[in-house]
Amino acid sequence: MLTPLRDHLGAVACGHPETCAAAATALRMGGNAFDAAVAAGFAASVVEPGLTSLGGGGFLLAVTGDGERVLFDFFVDTPGRGLPEAALEPHFHPVTVHVPGSDQVFNVGYGSAATPGVLPGLLHVHARLGRLGLSDVVAPAARLATDGVALNEGQAYVLRLLNPILTQTEAGRHLYMPQAQEPQPGDVFRNPDLGRFLSDLAGGRVSGYHTGDLAAQIEIGMREGRGLLTAADLAAYEVIEREPLTFSFRGRTVLTNPAPSFGGPLIALQAELYERRVPHPPPYRSGAMLTSLAEVLVDVDRHRDTGGAGPVFSRGTTHVSVADRDGNVAAMTTSNGEGSGFLVPGTGIMLNNMMGEDDLHPRGFHSAPAGERVGSMMSPTIVLGPDGTHAELALGSGGSKRIRTVVFQVLRNVLDYDLGLQEAVDAPRLHWDGTTVQMEPGMPRDAVEVLADTLPTHVWDVKDLYFGGVHAVSSRGDTGADPRRWGAAMLIARG
Repeated sequence: MLTPLRDHLGAVACGHPETCAAAATALRMGGNAFDAAVAAGFAASVVEPGLTSLGGGGFLLAVTGDGERVLFDFFVDTPGRGLPEAALEPHFHPVTVHVPGSDQVFNVGYGSAATPGVLPGLLHVHARLGRLGLSDVVAPAARLATDGVALNEGQAYVLRLLNPILTQTEAGRHLYMPQAQEPQPGDVFRNPDLGRFLSDLAGGRVSGYHTGDLAAQIEIGMREGRGLLTAADLAAYEVIEREPLTFSFRGRTVLTNPAPSFGGPLIALQAELYERRVPHPPPYRSGAMLTSLAEVLVDVDRHRDTGGAGPVFSRGTTHVSVADRDGNVAAMTTSNGEGSGFLVPGTGIMLNNMMGEDDLHPRGFHSAPAGERVGSMMSPTIVLGPDGTHAELALGSGGSKRIRTVVFQVLRNVLDYDLGLQEAVDAPRLHWDGTTVQMEPGMPRDAVEVLADTLPTHVWDVKDLYFGGVHAVSSRGDTGADPRRWGAAMLIARG
């Protein structure tokens, strides 16, 4: 179905034009898809500050041109190593965020921070699979942090939503609201501390914040703010290389995020149930198509049971997909939750709030022992070609519990209906929320009526970031960037 990139250096789809530009710079310098993904990850931490951070967690799924497959797990760990059991109490506070249609309460503060993994994850992937020097992949992000970037509509919107969280401290107010007013589109966002930190990282003057003086400063700040993150947590953190979860769908081999995360296994379950229920695809945009999909989503929701399996995180994220002309493909998803409000001293890096999330702790807050890897709904996914070796499609999404449904729907749009990636990403989506099929507008009325005769259905007036943000690339250079989360894509020419 798809043919390899021939006349270009590569393709990238991501959550911001500057994130894509950083990846493109790496490819133009002779780097591969993994250099490009790492460069994009550093850049995203600057230009997508409401969604990701070097103080968060994530995953990168890699398939190399010679067929190696590996899932890099650099998600967060539960904190508290070295603390007495009596100290392992949740010390965070609720903050109300006003979102369209409702108010949401998030638990934030120093006690909400889990042991972060994005920075060691990016460094590990670069050392393991990259070609370029570290200074080359970090340079675009350092420049963006120092010189600043004009906020687009999406990033300004997210920062306004999270303003009560991001501005809890004087350092946060100085960074995110320097003019004592909420950010607006066109405002230039600068993070000079992060720029200096990245320059020092590129120059070998610092190796990160997991050891040494920065780790000690983090522990001091945590103790003052009644947080649980310790220098021992930071020193003990490890990136884990896992065998990807593999399943078959429509004659293709699909790779995704394995346990202890939950998103990938749920995607695999959807694929199995859908192919069993629908051995031959019904007509596109038909009532039969909608109904069969919705019924499978209901079945998967009934199968889902994370209550006894450990902590799981499923909040806001951003995603990067990259393919290069040598057959290397990377799919990377990262998240900072909503942010804890705590900035690592002198670095401009906001730590995550993943210890304060209700759905992260089905057994109760801080019920897991220190040092346990947290599960996630994030599901970077790669589809192999007919030979079962080389990658032909990479994708992933933000969207909390919708990740598993939106990734599967884009897969189905491509493999069942042979849609181009942008068309597959743009197509209206649906999601079973436990009681109702939530559906985007754009499907024929008669098809919606067939579905509504079977299951309670609510059709939205607009497409919305509730339904995820899928960014996808193929080995032939096809791209799909999700406008629901202000996505961008680039095909990088040679020369």
